[in-house]
Amino acid sequence: MVSRVIPVEPFDLIIFGGTGDLARRKILPALFRRFCSGQMPEDSRVIGAARSEMDDAAFRDFTREALVEFGKSQADNSEAIEAFLSHLHYVPVDAKGEGGWDALKNLLREDEGIVRAYYFSVGPSLFADLAGQVRNHGLSNRATRIVVEKPFGHDLESARALNEELAQYFHEDQIYRIDHYLGKETVQNLMAVRFGNMLFEPLWNAQYVDHIQITVAETVGVGGRGSYYDKSGAMRDMVQNHLMQLLCLIAMEPPARFEADAVRDEKLKVIRALEPVDPDQIVRGQYTSDGEMPSYREDAENPTSKTESFIALKCYVSNWRWANTPFYLRTGKRLTARASEIAVVFKETPHSIFGIDSGRHRNVLSIRLQPNEGMTLGVTIKEPGPGGMRLVDVPLDMSFAEALGPEAEEVTDAYERLIMDVIRGNQTLFMRGDEVEAAWAWTDPLIEGWERRGDSPKPYDAGSAGPDDAAFLINRDGRRWRGIKS
Repeated sequence: MVSRVIPVEPFDLIIFGGTGDLARRKILPALFRRFCSGQMPEDSRVIGAARSEMDDAAFRDFTREALVEFGKSQADNSEAIEAFLSHLHYVPVDAKGEGGWDALKNLLREDEGIVRAYYFSVGPSLFADLAGQVRNHGLSNRATRIVVEKPFGHDLESARALNEELAQYFHEDQIYRIDHYLGKETVQNLMAVRFGNMLFEPLWNAQYVDHIQITVAETVGVGGRGSYYDKSGAMRDMVQNHLMQLLCLIAMEPPARFEADAVRDEKLKVIRALEPVDPDQIVRGQYTSDGEMPSYREDAENPTSKTESFIALKCYVSNWRWANTPFYLRTGKRLTARASEIAVVFKETPHSIFGIDSGRHRNVLSIRLQPNEGMTLGVTIKEPGPGGMRLVDVPLDMSFAEALGPEAEEVTDAYERLIMDVIRGNQTLFMRGDEVEAAWAWTDPLIEGWERRGDSPKPYDAGSAGPDDAAFLINRDGRRWRGIKS
């Protein structure tokens, strides 16, 4: 199966922080792959902007190296690389000063039909400065869009302040808060599975669902991000945004239409319906050294750190659909495998006609976000062979790469989809300001609670599934975490 490519309108995409790691690893390779697929119009341009003194030729050399390293299957297509590089330009710019802004203005085209998008691939402290510079130097119009990366604040107060600062210069429908998890093909398919199939939606409620597990596990430590991460932790870095968004897509009501505000209105209702979490329903952990790799405290260069590299918690959504249905969330660094999964665990049948020897069986819908995107539905069948009615659980497995062909692996990169949505002006997969603030309003009391109590994270072995207390959290409810498998 070959995916259908729909070209976007011509655009100028200005990447502030164009020589940074995110641009090198994600943004520029994503644009290149869209160019190779024929989605990027010939008269579109990509303009790098950063403090580095560099000209067009040097920026193109920088980009060429990035594409060779991160361009996936097109990395060895030198002809395509050179064609893409011809669309690139560079302007040195001082985010807080006056340097470079006139040169950038002279480079931009005045044609109102050209979409103008500014990607803030920089630290959050520069978001307001850049927004003000773009507006004050006359580089924007009503059709201009800005893209901001997480973190969207450090708490509710800072998130609200950031929203207010950006609102001084741009309307809410011009601001694209990007969360790359929402661009993953499987996450979008979650909505298609729920709202495009009569099979699941009637069962998607507390009457039939026993519980839901959301797991995002990483094998890497905090590494070079230690000093930043130590001020953040797993709760701020992952739960408040990535896992919260996944929870919303699982728990939301069907929107009236598949439109940005209709979808985000329903997600906002979920966040506002989240109950406060008791301290005994939260487990925080911190990885230790395995003898070869350093411990979290060594990575963070803070021998007394109480910041969590792992968190597991149980929460509830207080509405009619999900009353008394637990949602178990966990995420952590230096775990046994790299895996992201949403598991919808359905209840057992109310009565087994096969007797007690048939065992306990539950249907599980597993949505794998990484590394092998796909879905698995576990069903119960009779084990083949004579000797009575023996039941066994088997998976109905759909891997995107197998079901949709090899092209599927190339079109599922999150940044490719999200950047093209920015150009289209489609905000469905981007967070709205009130949604961000609502997530912080739920998260802040949890963080303040353990900081006030002086709680320390539980140590756990690198390469494990996290601290033992995380297993106790779910085991005491008569349930088990699903295995973390790559």
